[in-house]
Amino acid sequence: MGTHKVSRSIVIDAPAARIFDILATPSRHSEVDGSGTVRGAVSGPERLEEGAEFGMDMRMFGVSYRMTNRVVEFEPDRLIAWRHIGPHRWRYELEDLEGGGTRVTETFDYSIGFSAYYVLAGLPARNAAGIEQSLLRLKDAAEKAAAA
Repeated sequence: MGTHKVSRSIVIDAPAARIFDILATPSRHSEVDGSGTVRGAVSGPERLEEGAEFGMDMRMFGVSYRMTNRVVEFEPDRLIAWRHIGPHRWRYELEDLEGGGTRVTETFDYSIGFSAYYVLAGLPARNAAGIEQSLLRLKDAAEKAAAA
């Protein structure tokens, strides 16, 4: 974990393409969100690509709001990252493993435009817990798709 970044990884018994399909589909983000903040997609394409914008219904600290995100990094089946109006990024890296499976690393990067508020409010620990749950939910969704 780097300075002003929160990152966690998990190994998923599924090909990177299947996992990437879930991440590149905004309507599935609430399904895999472990933070409890993502409520559903409200605008944007069915499938994300470089530069795509998508809106999400959100809820945090008891307050509902809408957030528009833009895809800022995109390599099919390998990397996807988006940011909202602020400079912070949510990034997923997928790495095929020898013998099968995919290592998925999710990172919340708040190093650009860093604010002491994030640390004082305890958001790095909250983000870490959310990322851990999101990765477990992503694993469950991708592995269930294989069984179907």
